[in-house]
Amino acid sequence: MSRPRPYVLVGIALLACGSARTVHTQAFTPRTLSPFAAEKARTLLRERLPCLGCHQLDGEGGRLGPDLAASSSASAAFVYAMIRDPQRMRPGSAMPRIPMSPETLELVANYLVARRGSPAGDRAIPSSRDSEPRDTHAIYLTFCAGCHGTAGRGDGPNAKFLPVRPAVHVDGKAMSERSDDMLFDAIAAGGYVLGRSNRMPGFGATLTAAKIRGLVRYIRELCRCEGPAWSQ
Repeated sequence: MSRPRPYVLVGIALLACGSARTVHTQAFTPRTLSPFAAEKARTLLRERLPCLGCHQLDGEGGRLGPDLAASSSASAAFVYAMIRDPQRMRPGSAMPRIPMSPETLELVANYLVARRGSPAGDRAIPSSRDSEPRDTHAIYLTFCAGCHGTAGRGDGPNAKFLPVRPAVHVDGKAMSERSDDMLFDAIAAGGYVLGRSNRMPGFGATLTAAKIRGLVRYIRELCRCEGPAWSQ
């Protein structure tokens, strides 16, 4: 039996229910949103947050993860906890933790719970995160290959569902125009902060700075290039 591809793990993140040692439960009591608040949440998901990079909503978005509007037996507390800290809930998932205010987290969770028809109930929280992959190649396969492709050609299985083609990391000409600092910022903060596509998530709250620098070096190996002369 073949092993599942690393980037497919995000597709089962909201569906699988595994056991783990826990120290507390996550409680979340959903509330009904006003039409204005619901539209605000939907707009955030489409235009500001990176969720539709991997998830589909109303026919728009990626296909790596579950459809955000599809009915699910996952509890409202699980949906909230998964948004808040996906790596704690599903270690090894390709879903990064996205920094957001408590108010935004609650707004988005309430919207998705309503769309998914999630039942009420508490959710056990694992006591600690498992460490993410240590090998840079494995990190790239887990967090990057779904869109950028396993060889960095911008041809991952999710690429065709994105409004902007993912960066082609083997393109020496394009990558040589980007400094190491720019590559670091793109990985750490995501596309929106750099004025690019919001569908590119940031991994600064999921990966250490050292591992992000490792990914920058890995991209340099793929493109066989250095950054612009002024950045050296």
